[in-house]
Amino acid sequence: MSWQTVADAAAWFFLAYFVALGALYLLVNACALLELPRQREALVPSLLPRPHSGYEPPVSLIMPAYNEETTISTAVSSMLQLEYPELEVLVVNDGSRDGTLEALRTELKLVPFPEAYRQRVATKPVRGIYRSTRFPNVRVIDKENGGKADASNAGINAARFPLVCIVDADSILERSSLRTAVVPFLSDPRTIGAGGSVRIANGSTVRGGFLEEVGLPRKMLPLMQVLEYLRAFLFGRLGWAPLNAVPIISGAFGTFRKEVVVEAGGYRSDTLGEDMELVMRLHRLNRLARRPYRIAFLINPICWTDAPESLGVLRKQRIRWQRGLGESLARNRSLLFHVRSSAVGWLLFPFLVAFELLGPLVELGGYVFMIAGFALGFISAPVFWSFMALAVCIGLMLSASALYLEELMCHVYKRPSQLVRLVAATLIENIGYHQLVLCWRLQGFWQWIVGAPAHWGEMKRSASWQKDL
Repeated sequence: MSWQTVADAAAWFFLAYFVALGALYLLVNACALLELPRQREALVPSLLPRPHSGYEPPVSLIMPAYNEETTISTAVSSMLQLEYPELEVLVVNDGSRDGTLEALRTELKLVPFPEAYRQRVATKPVRGIYRSTRFPNVRVIDKENGGKADASNAGINAARFPLVCIVDADSILERSSLRTAVVPFLSDPRTIGAGGSVRIANGSTVRGGFLEEVGLPRKMLPLMQVLEYLRAFLFGRLGWAPLNAVPIISGAFGTFRKEVVVEAGGYRSDTLGEDMELVMRLHRLNRLARRPYRIAFLINPICWTDAPESLGVLRKQRIRWQRGLGESLARNRSLLFHVRSSAVGWLLFPFLVAFELLGPLVELGGYVFMIAGFALGFISAPVFWSFMALAVCIGLMLSASALYLEELMCHVYKRPSQLVRLVAATLIENIGYHQLVLCWRLQGFWQWIVGAPAHWGEMKRSASWQKDL
């Protein structure tokens, strides 16, 4: 076998991989379009006037916080403005080293609260529980640092209500988001978890915990992330919903039946992708036990979050996400091609392995091989330019599809100038930024393979979207 034959075979492999990648993402996108009518129907109860609601189950809203001094007051204010009949807010201070606890003391007028704390899920020791004298439905749990998963479990242990909603401390919910998020639990008693969309808050205006105006980031880096979030939620989650194969409920905004999570053992503290691992574990436990269940995704309850504005912070985040993906799949690998795993094990799991977990390795390998082959002369110009055009066009197609779904279903960005900026960003994103993210994801994949020490790292927040009253 000649070297040229090997080179030709490799070139065809990379071309076929990119074609398969685009085709399968288009198929998921088509499933998302088919899901839209049911999503519109699900929104009807949340659109009813307030006197016609009030049947929603009580919810314990849990907010893990670690070094969130700059955003915690705004986040708590946002939770207190939610339109919901019965709600408790549990802020879990996970051993913060900044002024998070002091900011909570000042804002909420905290006093020690002698509460019996039942540790149904193992966590780091709790140092104290406080109650707000300003808001009787707000409590603060102060504990030793154990990570976000550990803090979420502490909140679940202290929760009084049957539904728990986990929200990041750097996030803002729209006033109707929680009412919409519980609709799947009302419409289908099999529902054990439901997630909503997460959008980038950078560039928007938030005053006193209330989203006043939706905007786009001025900086290029968070603008690129707007497109990534649109793709991830508008068909990365929505497209799998009709098959009851939603792969992840974002840790920034997710609602669960408390007893189901407790029975499953809560969030795992030994993984960097605790939100995805929990959802995959719930799939595994219920599929293999043949228990009827549903994990839902709704496109319109929106959570606004702070996006990294520096390359260093973004790099840490993407490395963590990729490593978390590998850990989640490895821990729940018994789903793969199991006779009872249905669409999760036969469609979702292979897709995640082939195109999400191994994607950075194959895509970057394709770029390197094609560029080197063209430079050295064993890849012809037609093959090289066909490959590059295909790679860019797939990215453009996926971003354009996400923008179409955004305009069709949500229409969050209402100004024509905003849409123009997003369209322009789709052209820029696929030449440089996408490849850089692939490098970071490959680094996360490698760290998972070799078992390098795992840590979250410091996530600095800009909070530039917060405005004083």
